[in-house]
Amino acid sequence: MGEDPLATAKREFFEETGFEITGSCFPLSPLTLPSGKIVSAWAVEGDLDAAGIRSNTFSLEWPPHSGKMQEFPEIDRGEWFDLPTAKRKLHQAQRDFLNQLQQVVMDPPAE
Repeated sequence: MGEDPLATAKREFFEETGFEITGSCFPLSPLTLPSGKIVSAWAVEGDLDAAGIRSNTFSLEWPPHSGKMQEFPEIDRGEWFDLPTAKRKLHQAQRDFLNQLQQVVMDPPAE
């Protein structure tokens, strides 16, 4: 059996940002992409300085067919956006995550 999806998300977030997730994670409803891939996401309140993001790297032959391997970051930068801007920038198939997040913020679940 595979790794717990939330544990996977936390690990990936750390690898791609250098920041650990602290706090309670609220699950959003998974989305199915046009490719058939199911994507899960969680909402968590926090304070993260996007300028401090440090991504892990991957190796790639560059230039192509040169035989030279180079290291590249998985992400080149992080930024914060207001909701309308985020909806324009996010892949269309994943925009419903923002709609779900907006609903959670406007009408938080009872604890």
